[in-house]
Amino acid sequence: MRLNLALGTYWFTLEARDLKIRKTLVLGIGNTLLTDEGVGVHLVEYLKHLHPDRDGIRFLDGGTLSFTLAAELEEYQNLIIVDAARTGGRPATVAVYEGPEVDQYLRGTRQSVHEVGLGDLLDIALLAGHFPHRVALVGIEPWNVEWGDSLSEPVAKSLPVAAEAVMALIAKWANEPEDPERVGNPFAVIGKMGNNY
Repeated sequence: MRLNLALGTYWFTLEARDLKIRKTLVLGIGNTLLTDEGVGVHLVEYLKHLHPDRDGIRFLDGGTLSFTLAAELEEYQNLIIVDAARTGGRPATVAVYEGPEVDQYLRGTRQSVHEVGLGDLLDIALLAGHFPHRVALVGIEPWNVEWGDSLSEPVAKSLPVAAEAVMALIAKWANEPEDPERVGNPFAVIGKMGNNY
């Protein structure tokens, strides 16, 4: 799903109404020593600055991924992964994948810069019974992944758009009724996502 103007509606809804936000982990992953490859980490830091005290939401720097992160998912109903992602689009393009689209993206030909680790992390979370009720990926097309500790100018300018996409997903999910099949049953979620998880 490409980012579109409808996301702004959910952003306004989240800010304007006292919604019950389901516990959501926003996990930024990437290597901040490889320029745009670290955009996921930069984005969660940006979101922390914008929303320092948002109840029910945790912004976590996941670095270059570790299997220990699977345990972090246990207490969260929703997971949003933010990462550099090669989608074939122009540099700094923001793409949003939700539910089955995450599975299709990770297992397809257009994959995350470090997709093996991300897929393995989700597999471990599933096996441990920590798989969230909802999963989404917000990916930003990198421009430069050479050595460097700051983002390229085009990708840095995309941070507000990517941040809005993250908060739009949270607001959208807050407006949705909970699916009783998902509660306490991660395999119900995986069944809807496909056969790969």
